[in-house]
Amino acid sequence: MTKYFRKKNEIAVNDYIEGIVKGDRVILAQAITLVESNAKRHFEKGQQIIEALLQRENSSIRIGITGVPGAGKSTFIDAFGTYLCDNGYRIAVLAVDPSSEVSKGSIMGDKTRMERLAKNPRAFIRPSPSGGNLGGVNRKTRETIILCEAAGFDVILVETMGVGQGEFVVRNMVDFFILLVLTGAGDELQTMKKGIMELPDLVVVNKADGDNLSKAKKAMHEYNTLLHFLKPYTDGWTTKAVTASAIKDSGIENIWKLVYQFVEQTKLSQVFEKRRKDQQRDWLHQFLKQELYQSFYHHPIVREKLSHYENAIINGNKSVAASALELLDLFRNDKY
Repeated sequence: MTKYFRKKNEIAVNDYIEGIVKGDRVILAQAITLVESNAKRHFEKGQQIIEALLQRENSSIRIGITGVPGAGKSTFIDAFGTYLCDNGYRIAVLAVDPSSEVSKGSIMGDKTRMERLAKNPRAFIRPSPSGGNLGGVNRKTRETIILCEAAGFDVILVETMGVGQGEFVVRNMVDFFILLVLTGAGDELQTMKKGIMELPDLVVVNKADGDNLSKAKKAMHEYNTLLHFLKPYTDGWTTKAVTASAIKDSGIENIWKLVYQFVEQTKLSQVFEKRRKDQQRDWLHQFLKQELYQSFYHHPIVREKLSHYENAIINGNKSVAASALELLDLFRNDKY
């Protein structure tokens, strides 16, 4: 028990804020758990903490990292994060995991997959359950980022599962986006099909070592050729492909140099600040959509009448548009 506890299992808002600002990892972890909670009283308390911490200036860099399964995301983050820690930075890793269908809890041990980083005192790793959200991306990740920045972490790494639409969600909450790819096995075609090649600020051909080195270099040239014909996601920045080996720690320094160059260039052009503001605006609209969706489908009248309208549509007695509008009227007017 620390001095931040006023009574068992309860911490006051001001004590949360003070603890986070001082870099208390226990308080930070508990604050993250608080904002992840769906309980109303936890939500209200969490928002008070978030709003107070929003006023604090920070110079953090938010980096999203994605890639197809097997691309070595966690191994790469372990090498990349360790390099940054060794160079004086404090790193927070938000590794968003698949959720157990029963418990909705994290089922992957990120700390066991990031052995060096997990032991580094300058790093903080937070596995988070996805809770069934789009692409395994935790809807509270944005607020967790704010908490970590207030706690003094310089670089925030957000790892996605690399499935479905999750990459698009994370792309819209970070400054710089890295796509990890592999050579062979139709990986190049797969990433192009998913449309993900339009999202990254940097493509990293990982596992460029041993017998795979020459193939990795060939793939890098192919990706650079492809990227030449695509519009970069970030205005004024030329997306490129490089090689790296997380196991050999090769190419890691070059990747950080490119990130740093990106930050300097986009801050100078004011693209960096504009992106942060656009993301905040998007966050508002996404949250509104989510809350309206939940409110609509949990409304007692809608729940009672929905199956009736579904059957009427299936049997050809009512149109989809008319049914939807009538259900919305029931929701808005709260009467039959």
